[in-house]
Amino acid sequence: MKGKLIIISAPSGTGKTTIIKNLMEFDLNLAFSISATSRKPRPKETNGIDYYFLEHADFMKKVKNNEFIEWEEVYDGTCYGTLKEEVERLTTLGKNVICDVDVVGGLNIKKMYENGALTIFIRPPSIEELKRRLTNRNTDTAETIEKRLAKAEYEMTFEKQFDVTIVNDDILKASEEIKEIISDFINE
Repeated sequence: MKGKLIIISAPSGTGKTTIIKNLMEFDLNLAFSISATSRKPRPKETNGIDYYFLEHADFMKKVKNNEFIEWEEVYDGTCYGTLKEEVERLTTLGKNVICDVDVVGGLNIKKMYENGALTIFIRPPSIEELKRRLTNRNTDTAETIEKRLAKAEYEMTFEKQFDVTIVNDDILKASEEIKEIISDFINE
């Protein structure tokens, strides 16, 4: 039996990566779909584990060859996408695949997989809290943080199109809530 897709989308700095790491510890037969990106790795990120880091030209070649189930230029010159072969490989093994994607990509995957996919939107408690988290991360310039905040406000306009929304005001509580939602979905 093929696995199902769980699509998790959230503005940058909302805790999505930590929640996904927590979910991977639960007994849900999950596999993480490693996204491809044209951005440079951050400190402590590893190619093939955190992302498939591609040069922009290589990324665009894969787009031209229709190798993504979704992709988007999220920031000017910075693309992210979900490789078809990655999802197919994992679902064929019977794994339930977690996709960490932006909101537009998540909704596009839902259109493609319909009832075989669950979309979860994680939102911060407030924009002020999101700014605090992004600042405390110490990975971005003030200008980049402002761009991320503007993008977050835009992304939150898509929230109602997702199957479920979780507010991450407590990372462990949010992880547990999402675990229960995923468990119900994969056992339908």
